[in-house]
Order: sequence, then structure tokens, then C-alpha cells
Amino acid sequence: MAKAALYPLAALGVVTLLLAVDSRSVDSAPTPQGSTPSSTRTAHGLWSIYAQSLEHAKYIDLTHTLTPSIPVWKGFGASTFGPALNPENGKPYRYAQDGFEATQYMLATDQFGTQLDPPAHWAPEFPAIDELPATYALRPLAVISIVEQVAKNPGYSLQVSDIQRWEARHGKVPAGSVVMVRSDWSKEWPDPALATRTVFPGVSLDALKFLHEQRHILFHGHEPLDTDATPTLEGEHWLMHHGYAQAEGVANLDRVPETGCLVTIGYPKFKGGLGGYARYVAVCPADWRYGVSVGQVPEAPLSKSDKLLQWDTERGVRVRK
Repeated sequence: MAKAALYPLAALGVVTLLLAVDSRSVDSAPTPQGSTPSSTRTAHGLWSIYAQSLEHAKYIDLTHTLTPSIPVWKGFGASTFGPALNPENGKPYRYAQDGFEATQYMLATDQFGTQLDPPAHWAPEFPAIDELPATYALRPLAVISIVEQVAKNPGYSLQVSDIQRWEARHGKVPAGSVVMVRSDWSKEWPDPALATRTVFPGVSLDALKFLHEQRHILFHGHEPLDTDATPTLEGEHWLMHHGYAQAEGVANLDRVPETGCLVTIGYPKFKGGLGGYARYVAVCPADWRYGVSVGQVPEAPLSKSDKLLQWDTERGVRVRK
């Protein structure tokens, strides 16, 4: 059996462990007199999953760093960052004088960087970013590559046939999963010119319908800043008007196996927000060649640098000097 084929089994093991824990953990059940309270019995339930699998997993960030110069659609204009100002004197807070510093973000749009688009971005009858359920937090991750097709045709879009070939190797796309489409478009990030290209890899409407209506995924993600290059953005229009979210501007999919990983999903909870400055982290099997595991880097306390964060006026961000 090829090594790649082992990753579905690794994911299955995590799911089996979750089911085993759940089958003996029913906190809402009444406690018979003289027995151990269920809260005590289940105190370590999900901790065991972390200790057995997640602590040793490899974590891979799928998120671009936000700066004022990253690619963004020209219709939104430029965002600027700056030191936060004391409203009493109009001066920036300084480490030396005030003991801290802070940052003021003047963001031209919530469609910026690595994103999570809620359907209200196009369809106000559907949820905004703050109305998405907490169950979005952790899901199985499937990665479907169209890199070879894009090398021949930069405007290639994922087709149903690509999904079916993936399934012939790995089995059916899991229901409720997140499907990321790898094109390697993001390898040129953060070149602002990326946002001006009218030819870029996409996801076809037929593929989106297949993933949602036949495979019942949670949402899909792609590396470019739009779903497709059609005049009406037909794929994004269909998604939003049918109550589906999507991820855009995703990074580092070349470092993630096609199967066997989970993805964590985080985003600010802006009231009525129509886009999300999202962070996606792939959680992959411990023997995967990329990523970092718990304990491999300083976490608490975090490491001290001999270079201090200082405001760089030319770049419009803080950098270490």
C-alpha cells in the first residue's frame, strides 16, 4: 500500500476514537445514586484525543499574512496600517513612554487576504460572518490538485471529472468536509499584480454543484481571490444565493496531503460582517513531512528575539530590526 493511501486510515482512526469517546460520554444523562457523576467520568474524554493524536500532529498554516500591500480587487481601494493614537494628545503610544504600543487598521474592505466568505456577501437573506455556527471550527480536509492542468492552461477550472479522479484514488469526498482546490496560484503572493489578472485558476459551477449537492461538503476553498473568471462570477453567485460559504486566498496547499488532515477555521466575529479575515490551519498526521508539532517551537513562554518590533513607515507595518 502506498504511503499516501494510509492517510484516509489515519483520519478514520481519529473519527473512530471520537465515536468511542462519544458513546461513553453522555453528560446530560441522570446520575444514579451512589455512582460517579458523569462530569467526572468524562472529564478527560476529548483530552485523550489530543494526547493520542493532535498533540503529535503536524500543523501547517494555510493563511497569508495581512499587510497594506497584498493583492486586493481595485474596486475596494487600499488599506492602511498605523500606530494607534492617544485621543487626548493625538500622539502614538510608545513602549518607552507608555509601556505598550498598539495598531490602528484602516481596512478598505472585509474582502482582504485569506478570507471566509459568508453567503450574506451576495445574498442578505443568508447568514453574515457572525451568524455562522460554531460547528465550522474543525472539519476533515480534502485537497484536490489541478496544478498539472493549470500548467497547461492558466485559466483552467476544477471540473467534476477532476473530483471523480480524486475519488478513484482516495474514496468519496467526506460529507461535511472542507475541500481545498490546489492550483499553486498563491506561489506568487504577495505580488499586488495578482489581483489585476483576468486569467486565473477557478472552480467550475458544475464542480461546485457536485461537491455541495452530491457530496454535501461544508464549503470549498481556492487560492485566487475569486471563484471563477466568468463575466458574472457564476460560481460565487450560485454559492452565495444557495446559502454556502467559501474560502478564498488560501496558501500553502502544496504542503498538505490530499487526504487524512483536519482543518481548523477561525475568523473575527464582526456584527453583520460580509467577509472574514480568516485563518486556516491544517492538522496532519504526525509522520507527514511538513508542518510543526506541539513542543517543537517555544509556545509558553514564547521566545524572545534580539530584534525588536519597530514601525516601518515605508512598509506601513511593524517589522523586526
